[in-house]
Amino acid sequence: MSDRIAPTSLPRLAVTLGDPRGIGPEIVGRALGKPIEASVTLIGAGDLIEGIPACRRIAVGAWHGGTGIPARQDDGRRAVRAGQLAGHAVERAAQLAMAGEADAIVTAPAEKYALHLAGFRYPGHTEWLAHLAGDVEVAMMLAAGPLRVVLVTTHVPLRDVPALLTTERVVRTGRVAQRALAEWFGIGAPRLALCGLNPHAGEQGLFGDEETRVLAPAAAELGAAGPLPADTVFVRALKGEFDAVLAPYHDVGMTAIKVAAFGRGVNVTLGLPFPRTSPDHGTAFDIAGTGTADPSSMREALELAVQLAERRRIGG
Repeated sequence: MSDRIAPTSLPRLAVTLGDPRGIGPEIVGRALGKPIEASVTLIGAGDLIEGIPACRRIAVGAWHGGTGIPARQDDGRRAVRAGQLAGHAVERAAQLAMAGEADAIVTAPAEKYALHLAGFRYPGHTEWLAHLAGDVEVAMMLAAGPLRVVLVTTHVPLRDVPALLTTERVVRTGRVAQRALAEWFGIGAPRLALCGLNPHAGEQGLFGDEETRVLAPAAAELGAAGPLPADTVFVRALKGEFDAVLAPYHDVGMTAIKVAAFGRGVNVTLGLPFPRTSPDHGTAFDIAGTGTADPSSMREALELAVQLAERRRIGG
């Protein structure tokens, strides 16, 4: 059977199973247990995709291993194999999307350590997919209902954030967010807010000068509100005052989303030639195989991918 996906009137999703030791296969199966208005292609280990509802399946190898046991607790061979399967699935999904045979991709959680062991040496899916799409400018968004958070810096040590947080970088991230909000989310004039880096947004320089030196010029160029203190900006966004908040570093943005809507948040990669979504959690090796993993975030990721793909198809 050819891997080529036939045209369909429904949005076409390419869905990867993630790390086979984790909860990815389980939550994908349960999330697809109820109907979805999409043509779904599952990509992963052949022995894991059988039995999961889908229109089509693409095997990238076989697993025949158990769930659980993170890479640092096994002999390394399972970790490498898990990384290979997860990595090849992502590459195949990206190929389908770039070839116009998938309208969006949805990725289940994969362990970065295993991916690195298998030779996929990227900080995360966001940077990896940017490379696979031709080294395009991307941004990571976390979305949960009215709250959308876009990260200016992602998987870097906290000590490196101040040096990386330049006016140019904030503006580039903001422009990617503005385009995606307009083209993918249908928001004609996106209202952005810029979250401060320091306590109280620097308190007029008492607690740091990044707000006045770096962030205020970026906010002005973007037409964004701020910089605003982290302890209030996300509350204001939840109330509908802003369409998205630009967060200066990973954990301030991730924490806001997960406290507000854990289990319902969706990770969206902005700036790609195609929408990519994923659940807002990791591989959860400790509960893999127990049947207790909550598929809600994966279901939200699937449904948002359908919405974004449909809007893109209509608009494009």
